[in-house]
Amino acid sequence: MLTLYDDMISGNGYKVRLMLSQLRIPFRYVSVDVVAGETRRPQFLAINPNGQIPAIVLDDGRTLSQSNAILLYFAEDTPLLPHDKFARAEINQWLFFEQYSHEPYIAVLRFWQHLPGGPDRAQQARLPQMLDKGNAALRVMNMHLGDKRFFVGDRYSIADIALYAYTHVAQEGGFDLRHFPHVRDWLARVRELPGHIAIDEACGARD
Repeated sequence: MLTLYDDMISGNGYKVRLMLSQLRIPFRYVSVDVVAGETRRPQFLAINPNGQIPAIVLDDGRTLSQSNAILLYFAEDTPLLPHDKFARAEINQWLFFEQYSHEPYIAVLRFWQHLPGGPDRAQQARLPQMLDKGNAALRVMNMHLGDKRFFVGDRYSIADIALYAYTHVAQEGGFDLRHFPHVRDWLARVRELPGHIAIDEACGARD
């Protein structure tokens, strides 16, 4: 059976869990505590030398990491990834946006709040700049969704999964989604889709 190494705190891991649930792909869930440093231990580094979750081990023993790469792998030949060349390029455009303009601010601020004691002094000094950049990403999303139900081709895809993961918990990092009504409407649409699970659900056999 497919094995997923993940931490429930991780939106990147949640992307994979959400997609596997929606595609009804069974998996074994192995919890890896990021805050406790378990991603730096030899047994995990043997799976992903980069020391990051999520990581998967396929039935044949091959491993794959980086959440968006995992999304692309499982979405192949499913409705979550269109065959049209331009539409696929648009999906990649949003996947890159998520990793470079969205996740470094929205996800990181949320993670800091989950640290024991919250952000340290150096992190606190960076909060205004991080909020500004995260809000800039949310504005781009809000504008794009002004006349669209989903991000690419008006059909739910892995672009939506990638952006939903950290956006729907952005308030935990200090972002006010009341300023982004089209984003809030989109979040509600995603929550209503079959196979949706909460960020703290594994939806798989757990170790």
